[in-house]
Amino acid sequence: MFSPNQFLDLGSRSAVGVGLHRLAKAGTIRRLTRGLYDYPKQHPTFGTLAPDPDVVAKALAGKHAVRVQPSGAYAANLLGLSEQVPAKIFFLTDGLARRVKIGTQEISLKRTSPRNMATAGRVSGLVIQALRYLGRPRVDDKTLRRLKQKLSAKDTQSLLKDVAYAPAWIGDILRQLAKGD
Repeated sequence: MFSPNQFLDLGSRSAVGVGLHRLAKAGTIRRLTRGLYDYPKQHPTFGTLAPDPDVVAKALAGKHAVRVQPSGAYAANLLGLSEQVPAKIFFLTDGLARRVKIGTQEISLKRTSPRNMATAGRVSGLVIQALRYLGRPRVDDKTLRRLKQKLSAKDTQSLLKDVAYAPAWIGDILRQLAKGD
């Protein structure tokens, strides 16, 4: 995944844009959205594959110098707490809110508070967002066991560092996961 800004040392903005346009027209690269390109991956049965949402979000974050954090059903799916694969994938950001549609997939960046972004990029942020999505009534022993299996010992210990950024009920769960109960 790349943007035209990464090639400005090779020529002017317009020359880089023309070069990328020609490569996209020839099918060598794929234009995902304005200012964002990738090399399309081919699958023998399914054809051209959609880009990984995490890679797209990180590329958007890098392009706009912001942070992103998976949120909602997508965060729960990444941790194996939900089998639901969301059609709309949400990331929290400290930058501007925006939507990017890539094929049939929509990736939304939602602006949020600094407190929600304090754990961005860390496993604790992913756990907090997944638990927040599930809600207190749906977090049971089975959910905690599944989370425990997904997290390494180092991950569970790092959860304690970010308890202050979680709602109280999630903080209790983070402490419980870190203790190993």
